[in-house]
Amino acid sequence: MEAFAHSGQGRTGIPAVASSVSSLARVTKLVQSQLDQVEQRITQQAGAFDPAIEGYVTYAIGGRGKRLRPLVALLAGGATGSINSGHVDLALIVELIHLATLVHDDVMDEADRRRAQLTVNARWGNSLSVLLGDCLFAHALNLSTAFENSEISRAIARTASEICSGEMIQTQRRFDLKLGVEDYLRIVKMKTGSLFAVAAELGATINDADPKAIAVLKTFGMRVGTAYQIYDDCLDIAGDESATGKTLGTDLRKGKFTLPVLIFLRSASEFERERCSSLILNGDCKEVTEILKNGSANGALDKSMMAGSDLIRAAQRSIEPLASNAHVEGLFALGEVLREMFWQLRS
Repeated sequence: MEAFAHSGQGRTGIPAVASSVSSLARVTKLVQSQLDQVEQRITQQAGAFDPAIEGYVTYAIGGRGKRLRPLVALLAGGATGSINSGHVDLALIVELIHLATLVHDDVMDEADRRRAQLTVNARWGNSLSVLLGDCLFAHALNLSTAFENSEISRAIARTASEICSGEMIQTQRRFDLKLGVEDYLRIVKMKTGSLFAVAAELGATINDADPKAIAVLKTFGMRVGTAYQIYDDCLDIAGDESATGKTLGTDLRKGKFTLPVLIFLRSASEFERERCSSLILNGDCKEVTEILKNGSANGALDKSMMAGSDLIRAAQRSIEPLASNAHVEGLFALGEVLREMFWQLRS
């Protein structure tokens, strides 16, 4: 637990964002052996498919991501008891669901690159990509039926449905100038927050944890997941494609009004709002992106990043009732990693 001590402060304090604890490697070290098992299991999944499509599956799951959702599932398990094979199964399932959403997202966004390689749709077209994403979803849900506790598989299925519903609502409301911040947050909670939430919730459920601890971890997961999507939306505006390894700038081009855009439009003068709305609707998004990046948009980008950072701090406060152990400290430290990511994006 000392590995995650905050300079002169306990975990209830507000540590410096750029402190030494803000390293994903330091957090993952707590559950490295289980994460290695998850990685091996992900690689093995291609063999569960028909040989005719095995190559496509191998390609889709081959890019190494941050594995944040498996990390949350494993840390939640350690926070409420011992980590067992059920937690590895859960971590695998939530990552497969996430990978399925990425395949579908890249089709929707017409993205060319993901994790420093061509997207599935860029390589083989939209039709095959949609079906491949469906296959990954179905495979993950099939794996979830192996849990003896049927409530676990039902929770995973509900979450998959919620993710898809959130994506549909977001698509339905593209180029919708009436979209509000609350509408945006509802969509983000559904399409991203819910998977983090179920990872944390079920990590505790597998250990038959106290219902209050399960609820605390579910809240933590929802807040961290929502904040991470806010970060990703800010990254789409302020990030560097060569550094991220994926196609950026797709949100505005596709009419997805994310938090920086909504904050800007809400606080802009009537003239600015009408001009920028017209630019977006006409597909001329570069100027709007530059306005958001250079700070002339009433600090909308900074305010969005601060909102995400505040949400992470709320997540950290939410786990204060849990009995302290190394994995609870790891969850807190994961929040610091994400806050540091916001800080780096602002610098």
